[in-house]
Amino acid sequence: MENRICKLFGIKYPIISGGMVWCSGWKLASAVSNNGGLGLIGAGSMHPEVLREHIQKTKLATTKPFGVNVPLFYPELDTIMNIIADEKVPVVFTSAGSPKKYIPWLKERGIIVAHVIASSAFALKCEEAGVDAIVAEGFEAGGHNGKEETTTLTLIPAVRRVTSLPLLAAGGIGTGEAILAAMALGADGVQIGSRFAISEESSAHPDFKKLVTGLTEGDTKLALKKIGAVRLIKNEFFQEVNKLELEGATPDTLRILLGRGRAKKGMFEGDLVLGELEIGQVASIIDEVLPVETIMNNLIQEYQKAKERLNSDLFEF
Repeated sequence: MENRICKLFGIKYPIISGGMVWCSGWKLASAVSNNGGLGLIGAGSMHPEVLREHIQKTKLATTKPFGVNVPLFYPELDTIMNIIADEKVPVVFTSAGSPKKYIPWLKERGIIVAHVIASSAFALKCEEAGVDAIVAEGFEAGGHNGKEETTTLTLIPAVRRVTSLPLLAAGGIGTGEAILAAMALGADGVQIGSRFAISEESSAHPDFKKLVTGLTEGDTKLALKKIGAVRLIKNEFFQEVNKLELEGATPDTLRILLGRGRAKKGMFEGDLVLGELEIGQVASIIDEVLPVETIMNNLIQEYQKAKERLNSDLFEF
């Protein structure tokens, strides 16, 4: 049987690279697409004309399908959507809001739409809205996250119970073994963020990448739930956030501390002390910066070996 994610997006492997702020530019998106997955450009950290430039460079760098991730809290959303349509981007992943308003408009233009959710209730709303696929993201994931704190292990089977749509698992997935586990739980494929964020082609700052390769379990934590839950590395900025949250700080107080450009300062400019450093729990097993080609090859080899191991007598009972 042909994998449903591969068929939907026209790709070789059911592996999507997350459209991450300050990490997912044209180099990363095109590299993932050229190596058999679906690369996403992260529109959340781009002004409209910067996004157009990245789309055009991606089209020059690959003939394979690619997409754009669009956070729906974006202030220039209509402009972004028009650029995506003008540039004939084949796939859009939406997140952080309801995609209902844009789905008919996008699909009228032949664009495939997937949406990121963190609960089975929102998965149902997505299906009702007419999405083509769902990304169910557990709270292990880096970046903005579901405040319900539902793990991927729990979320994927819960979402699979309520929808028959093509389903991508996300959150805590950085190895081929994890891909196989996610598919055993009911996913048709995976969206991987942190592993690709720490690739050579990622636009993240080299110092941020180096820091991540030294992290261990417990070095990240979900924070800022009052204004939008996000998983952060426990640096000095995180400690300030954590102190305020323990003291019962209001959303306005937290917004003042966060300010503008905090994520850019950390992940793109390399301020490891005062920057907002977003990464998933899976960072604890990422110990080197690799090119996308090597990462994709490793994922596929690990998947095949894990599958063969499961078919052995070791798992007979």
